[in-house]
Amino acid sequence: MNFVNAELLYTAGRASQLKESDLPEVVFSGRSNVGKSSLINKLVNRKALARVSSQPGKTATINFFRVGSSFNLVDLPGYGYAKVSHAEKVRWGELVEGYFSQKRKLVLVVQIVDMRHKPTADDLGMIEFLVKNRIPFIVVMTKKDKLKKTQQTEQYETIKSVLEEYSDNIRLFSFSAVKNEGTEEIREYIANCIEKCV
Repeated sequence: MNFVNAELLYTAGRASQLKESDLPEVVFSGRSNVGKSSLINKLVNRKALARVSSQPGKTATINFFRVGSSFNLVDLPGYGYAKVSHAEKVRWGELVEGYFSQKRKLVLVVQIVDMRHKPTADDLGMIEFLVKNRIPFIVVMTKKDKLKKTQQTEQYETIKSVLEEYSDNIRLFSFSAVKNEGTEEIREYIANCIEKCV
């Protein structure tokens, strides 16, 4: 499956702006500044398809990218950034809830966590939502390169044991945008999910 031919389809700042789902959709979810945009850019082999910012809370819309003629990649706004106003948090919440409450061709959610830390309360809330609603998902642990090898193993086991409380068959992937580690495995998993649903 070709991941390279990707383009921005449209952005939605409110649930009412969401268009009908015409192709399988792969959703990317995670807290602000967790490396969501970097992961998306690596998967589609582009430097700046998804905008990377050092400032958290920059993605305030749901961004839809068409990948070839195979699927749409859906970038949700990052959650958990404290400096965003309450009204903005409410709008983000309504937007994301609006997305998940619609009838969509949702194939997979790629839930992203920072490998250096235990999943946050917001991360676990999202995972609980996905498990309860039987939405297929994987967990990608980013910023792997910021840890030494022994720390990587320790953190992998720590995160795995935290997530096992929610489900004992969660697929975990380690990823580094800097060293481009994990990209091919994640691509392959996504491609398999899309092929199964077509």
